Amino acid sequence: MPPLKIIFLCLFSLITDSAVALTNDELLPPEQAFKIFAKAVASDQLEVSWDIAEGYYLYRNKINFESKTEQIPTLTPAFPPGETKHDEFFGDVVIYRNALKVPVSLKQNGTSSIQLQVHYHGCTDKGICYPPLSKTFDIALPAATSIAKANPFLRLAKGISVFNSNQASDELLPPEQAFQFFASVKDTNTLHVNWEIAKDYYLYREKVELELIDAAGVKIGDYSMPRGTPKHDEAFGQVEIFHNELDFDLPLIRTSSSAQAITLQAKYQGCADRGVCYPPMTKKIALELPVMRGTAPTPLPALSEQDQIVQSLQHDSLAMTLVSFFGFGLLLSLTPCIFPMIPILSGIIVGHGNHITTTRAFLLSLSYVIASALTYTAFGILAALFGSNLQATFQQPWIIGLFSAIFVLLSLSMFGFYNLELPNSIKTRLHNSSVRHQDGSLWGAAIMGSLSSLIVGPCVAAPLAGALIYIGQTGNAVLGGCALFAMGLGMGVPLLLLGASAGKLLPKAGGWLNSTKAVFGVIMLAVAVWMLSRILPPAVTLLLWAMLLILPAIYLNAIDPLPANSSGWRKLWKGLGLMMLAYGLLLLVGFSIGNSNPLKPLQGFTLGNAQANTETKKEGLVFTRVSSLAELEARIQQAQANHQTVMLDFYADWCISCKEMEAYTFTDPKVKQALANFVLLQADVTKNSEDDKALLAKFKLIGPPAILFFGPGNQENTAHRVIGYQDAETFIKTLQQVRS
Repeated sequence: MPPLKIIFLCLFSLITDSAVALTNDELLPPEQAFKIFAKAVASDQLEVSWDIAEGYYLYRNKINFESKTEQIPTLTPAFPPGETKHDEFFGDVVIYRNALKVPVSLKQNGTSSIQLQVHYHGCTDKGICYPPLSKTFDIALPAATSIAKANPFLRLAKGISVFNSNQASDELLPPEQAFQFFASVKDTNTLHVNWEIAKDYYLYREKVELELIDAAGVKIGDYSMPRGTPKHDEAFGQVEIFHNELDFDLPLIRTSSSAQAITLQAKYQGCADRGVCYPPMTKKIALELPVMRGTAPTPLPALSEQDQIVQSLQHDSLAMTLVSFFGFGLLLSLTPCIFPMIPILSGIIVGHGNHITTTRAFLLSLSYVIASALTYTAFGILAALFGSNLQATFQQPWIIGLFSAIFVLLSLSMFGFYNLELPNSIKTRLHNSSVRHQDGSLWGAAIMGSLSSLIVGPCVAAPLAGALIYIGQTGNAVLGGCALFAMGLGMGVPLLLLGASAGKLLPKAGGWLNSTKAVFGVIMLAVAVWMLSRILPPAVTLLLWAMLLILPAIYLNAIDPLPANSSGWRKLWKGLGLMMLAYGLLLLVGFSIGNSNPLKPLQGFTLGNAQANTETKKEGLVFTRVSSLAELEARIQQAQANHQTVMLDFYADWCISCKEMEAYTFTDPKVKQALANFVLLQADVTKNSEDDKALLAKFKLIGPPAILFFGPGNQENTAHRVIGYQDAETFIKTLQQVRS
């Protein structure tokens, strides 16, 4: 065959084979996709590891270890934490990627080897799974060191004492010789630490702690400590240990570029191989940080508002803490969470008729406010200590329906359909020296205050979240409870002002009293409708608001002609009645065209066709709902793969601030434009299910509203958490900080 023809055929064959290989996209053989290794690291410890190819993973629950050696029947693996994945066949599972190392403990019976069989199962990210795999290893075990188990107290005594001089071969080294600790300045932003560990001694990885003292403006950054050798310790269980040496770098976060003296404190603990352990050791080393030249100092990580409050609780005095939280309460009293409590308390005061005085009204208000503050305190402490948001628990539909029915009954008594009073037997037990106390109304006001704080105003803002996080982290319920009580009193200041002025502003007797009671009856019906809006469809709620405006307007003679000699007050009431009637009719029109916002009943309405109406409606953001931690993690990972930032909104139907954000902030065109490149996720925790509680607990949240942002590395940007309501302008500034 001519040489040119041979060369041509070879080239053709090479090109064809390459093309087939490229188009086939073959899977790796299982032994290459999951390279497995096994070895003995001690007489009672094995180590099994895998090198997992890129784009492949192993299932944790499909990995098991079997001893084929009769003398070693039991094996105990210690699996490291993995990645949670939602598998279409197995549900939520834990998987491992890239590399996996599993320590396996065994009970040594004097055998010199073990035959180990490992079963495992893995897949590719393309959705193709391998059949179950098995691998058998014959592993030689090192000889066990015969050491008598000593009494723990004797071990400690041996560790801190020197043996008799004529038993020099059994003496333990002093701790500073067995574990020599050194630290040095590597550069302007890095320290280097190392331990020189004597022969036949080891250091526990889990017992190493490093911190800076006397180092204002300097913090230790995130650092990575090397992995140690797995060991099953009779005192501490499964641990990792270091022999010979341990060293690594320690990054620093500095706020000043000038030279600075700092002190590094190291805590650590180790043992001798013979089974004698030393007590925990502490060593301090003074270091001099050099001047930072040519680079700006690294700022300390920004803290979110609630984290700043947690920090202030840790450092401020008790008096300053109480004053601060009283101020927080004053600010919260200006939020919509407190507004519904005003008509409730007003109804209680007006319900006393012509017997009310300024002193009596103030006492009722004080009873209401103190009970409300105590409820915030008690249930806040329980929520922080036990991780359950009791305000969310009280948002069950049947509880809201029952409480709304109570307000309807109270409003009907205001209209004079009947009188509500306690039975005489209860009155006798609750009576005191004053006649005006004989109906137990102070207790009634306290009960209403307690229920109102749980049912009417479930509102989470940064001060409340900060106090609850502090209690949960430190367990200091006394300081946290005092802060919550001060906040509750601050929130009740408007109510106390109402009580103090009630004796002057409210009528004492006559026709005015009946009119005033009727007005508050309508307000209490409004509170009932507002509460039912959490559990009823928005369209039904809009219809109820329309009825609430139209029917009282009829009683105000809105459609009756005015007599010629009508007084100015009668004309005023008729004018108010006409306004209520007109707005009620607008709500009916809004209901008929499919709107649901009572503040914007004609939103999107034009004289054109229905299509034009739909196009002009001001829509809010479109969220993707997530209902579990596994689903959330999958969505975040998907967004990270596309290099997108994630915004997670915690929402509930009973959350007032959530509705505000939905109606006013998320409908703003500038907000929608700023969020154009974000992945928008929403966790609806209305039902307070187990999955809802798990989502809240994962991020240490007490309840909604809360907005979280996730950037590179699937890490939350905690400094820019949004707790509570933010208007459009403020929220846009938050988004700008997140992007920067």
